[in-house]
Amino acid sequence: MQTKIIAEIGINHNGSVDIAKSLIDVAMIAGCDYVKFQKRNPDVCVPEEQKNKVKDTPWGKMTYLDYKWKTEFNRSQYSELFAYCKHRGIEMFASVWDEDSVEFMSEFTDVMKIPSALITNLDLVEHARKNCDYLMISTGMSTEEEIERCVERGDPNLIFHTNSSYPSPIEDLNLNYIDHLIEKYPNKEIGYSGHEFGLVPTYTAVVKGATWVERHITLDRTMWGSDQMASVEPHGVMKLVKDIRNIEASLGKGGRREVFDSELEKRKTLRG
Repeated sequence: MQTKIIAEIGINHNGSVDIAKSLIDVAMIAGCDYVKFQKRNPDVCVPEEQKNKVKDTPWGKMTYLDYKWKTEFNRSQYSELFAYCKHRGIEMFASVWDEDSVEFMSEFTDVMKIPSALITNLDLVEHARKNCDYLMISTGMSTEEEIERCVERGDPNLIFHTNSSYPSPIEDLNLNYIDHLIEKYPNKEIGYSGHEFGLVPTYTAVVKGATWVERHITLDRTMWGSDQMASVEPHGVMKLVKDIRNIEASLGKGGRREVFDSELEKRKTLRG
């Protein structure tokens, strides 16, 4: 089965539909299967003690709440982006951070993801499960017991292994946990969402059996935003997809050793 590749745009669009469309183009040209955004209602998601804190932004000084609204797309903008994805031939969905966002995104897609930060919010997990056909969860910064409770309550189709730090230290990735998830949840798809520098861990996850992979993408890692530095630039996205497809081709079907057509001439020359 071909690995599904998600290009996570997240909030790297900085509130610009034009930047979002450029990132969609990058993902489509590279051959990714999906682009993913993040949907929040900042009035609900931003803690009260942070709402009025003043923050320096590319748009000047503003409260943290105003900044979070600045990077949110409205219904008209999402309609435009979904239409653009359909035109470009790539699927689109979002991580949902609150129940309002679940209901909002259900108007556009039947695929949703619960981010690592919220898999302990079991009411949200259940609400998302009721409002979509295909539910994903990420498991960063979570205990085994927290993951178990989320899986029991939400019955997700896909479980992502991930480390929630940006960028993630290589020594903390624990890619062998993918083996554990595959064994523990044989009826679930298992994926890997990477936040580290470089692409090698994502390749390793594919070899270990992850059927989905996800990486944040950006036009330029020096752009404003908390996720930009741990994201993959356009040339890296192209390389990611190409290399994963080559890895899949190289793995073969296993089983008993066979002589390949490419070996026949050499076999004849050396063995007669």
